[in-house]
Amino acid sequence: MFLLDFRPDEITAIKRSRRGATGAAAGSLPLGILTALLLARGRFWGRGALDILVHLPLVLPPVVTGYVLLLLFGRHGPIGHFLEATIGVVFAFRWTGAALASAVMGFPLMVRAIRLGIEAVDRRLEEAAGTLGAPPLWVFFTVTLPLMLPGIIAGTILAFARSLGEFGATITFVSNIPGETETVPTAIFSLTQVPGGDAGALRLTLVAILLSVVALVASEVAARGAARRVAGL
Repeated sequence: MFLLDFRPDEITAIKRSRRGATGAAAGSLPLGILTALLLARGRFWGRGALDILVHLPLVLPPVVTGYVLLLLFGRHGPIGHFLEATIGVVFAFRWTGAALASAVMGFPLMVRAIRLGIEAVDRRLEEAAGTLGAPPLWVFFTVTLPLMLPGIIAGTILAFARSLGEFGATITFVSNIPGETETVPTAIFSLTQVPGGDAGALRLTLVAILLSVVALVASEVAARGAARRVAGL
C-alpha cells in the first residue's frame, strides 16, 4: 500500500523532525519556566518589553524570525561566530539550527501555558509553607512546582507539536538540505515541487497530522491527570 511505503529519505525527515522537536521542547523548558515565572510574578522595569519579545514569534512572519536567527546565529553573526570560535557549535545550515528555529517558534506557546499554570496556583498555600519555616526555594520545589505541573506539561507538549510543524523560520535559517536539515514540512514542500512527488507528500502530510493530533491529545490527557493529582494533594 503506497501510504505505508515510506522511502528512506522520508523516514529520515520524520526522524529528524521528531529529534528536533524533542530537543527544542526539552532544551527550552528551563528557560520557559523561568520566563513564565518572571512574567507571572515579577515586578520589574521592562516586564512589558519582555512579554512582547517572548510573544513576538507568534505575530511575526516566520520568514522574518528565520532571517533574524540567521543574522544572529549565522557563521558571521555575533552569537554564531562566538559559539563557533569558543565551543565549536554551529547552527546555520545544520540540524541544530532547525531545532533552534523550532524552539523559538514554540517558545511563546510554552511560556503562555506555564504562565497560566503559575497564575492558577493558590498563593495562600505558598504563604502557609513559608509561615511554617520553609525557605523560598524549598517552597518553590515542594509547593509551587507541583501545582504548576499541568501548565508545564501542556506547554511542553504544545511546544513539541508546534516544533514538528515549523517551516518558514527553518527553511530561512538552515535551508532544506536532504540528510541534514530536511524536516517533514520542508520535505513536503520539496515533494510538491517535483513530478511524481504527490504520493510522498501525502504520506508525510498524514504523518504530520497524526503526530500533531497525538501531541494535542497527550497534552490534554497529561494536563488533566496532573491536575487531578494536584487536587488530591
